[in-house]
Amino acid sequence: MPHRDLPVVVIGSGAAGLFTALEAARTLPVLVLTRSGAAEANTAWAQGGIAAALGHGDSPLLHLEDTIAAGAGLVDEAAARVLCEEGPARIRELAALGTPFDFAGGTFALGREAAHSANRIVHAGGDRTGARLEQALLAAARAAGVAIQDMAEATAVEVEHGRARGVRIRTSGGATHTIEARAVVIATGGAGQLFSHTTNPEIARGEGLALAFAAGAELADLEFYQFHPTALRFPGVRPFLISEAVRGEGAVLRNAAGEPFMARYHPLADLAPRDIVARAIVTEMQRDGADHVVLDATGVAASIDIVARFPSIASFCRELGIDIRTTPIPVAPAAHYFMGGIRTDTWGRTTVPGLYAAGEAACTGVHGANRLASNSLLETAVFGGRTAAHIASGSHAAADADPHAVAVMPHAIEPPSLTALQALMWEAAGIERNGATMRGARTTLRGWRAGGEGSPSALVAELMLEAALRREESRGAHFRSDFPALDNAHWHRRQVFRRAD
Repeated sequence: MPHRDLPVVVIGSGAAGLFTALEAARTLPVLVLTRSGAAEANTAWAQGGIAAALGHGDSPLLHLEDTIAAGAGLVDEAAARVLCEEGPARIRELAALGTPFDFAGGTFALGREAAHSANRIVHAGGDRTGARLEQALLAAARAAGVAIQDMAEATAVEVEHGRARGVRIRTSGGATHTIEARAVVIATGGAGQLFSHTTNPEIARGEGLALAFAAGAELADLEFYQFHPTALRFPGVRPFLISEAVRGEGAVLRNAAGEPFMARYHPLADLAPRDIVARAIVTEMQRDGADHVVLDATGVAASIDIVARFPSIASFCRELGIDIRTTPIPVAPAAHYFMGGIRTDTWGRTTVPGLYAAGEAACTGVHGANRLASNSLLETAVFGGRTAAHIASGSHAAADADPHAVAVMPHAIEPPSLTALQALMWEAAGIERNGATMRGARTTLRGWRAGGEGSPSALVAELMLEAALRREESRGAHFRSDFPALDNAHWHRRQVFRRAD
């Protein structure tokens, strides 16, 4: 194996992994491992943009206030302050690295998305922000000499005497190797593929969380999965994200009768927080016996060139016979973003010395119970940079353990198929949940119990169900029909899990 005893190994080649690698490579050799091709990452699927206080009249404080409000009482304010205050500088750094952001009048073109009090969404290529960012970071990483190994699946974080010492990998030919490292960074993205309806690519199965949990790291906020309100719903076509920025430009959600309905659910109407919009859509669909509502952008075409603003969305819809300038788009919610993940501090440190996490796989607490739109790509740069800075310091010390962490011992579960797991989770842990259905799903999961190590995705699914069952209230993206009210008296706190052994 050509890579031995490396200073830094990063698992994942999305924005978080590549930005962390780039920053760390200023002083240390870095290897990036990716299970598929380097360009195949959640980042490339992101459309809307990156949130940062760059506009006239905006400020990091206003951005912070919006982030806290969206998070439904569980945002870690210190982490969110870091995100919002360091965000503008990181955007400029991404631009300097070659990200071709859209400009207007000599400055960043800023869009608007739900629950933001100002126009602060920086975008690239209209609705191709994630793809443009991924391309720029990948090119910059290669130019900086970052080693990237494709088709290398991380199967375990090697831990010796309580400290991360490397990564065990399996290559495309089935051979296994161990790469020794002084610092390991998990940047594997989210877990949307646990659900039958998702905007995430095939690689988003939660395996990074399972790696960290097996290594002894704590996981947090696992009950909070964000369902994007507007994913294309079309027969025979996998869900395709219809960016929130379309509503930011003035598009309106309408029910089967053609009525705009969001004003009945929230004062911000179509720009209400995502959890509220998603549940409102579900309510309208259930009332009408429909599997979708429509997003009507036909009125937007009178004020802007909507095809130029959203070229990917317009092109995808056009292939299905939908001209977004004249025809409303059929949409329904789909699993989109995991607020929970590997618990870290604001320097990317997990509770295992030498093991770090960044991006969607990590959980700093910055999103609370409901992520503010477009804070995710910002998170990759802000906390990826801080992770690299801590690694460069040579400390590799762990974050403090949570004294209230719950010790759990999940089962070794091997589902009959990924499709079976996805259907179970969509039914039991989707937009609306209840205890009876989740307990039934947990029983089904455990009935699939098999020998060996089991499926990493099933492990994450079981922990998600456990967290959702324990939280007997409704908050942010976690809505229980049997406990529909917010319960600050008992649940104004985060849930943290650690492995029992």
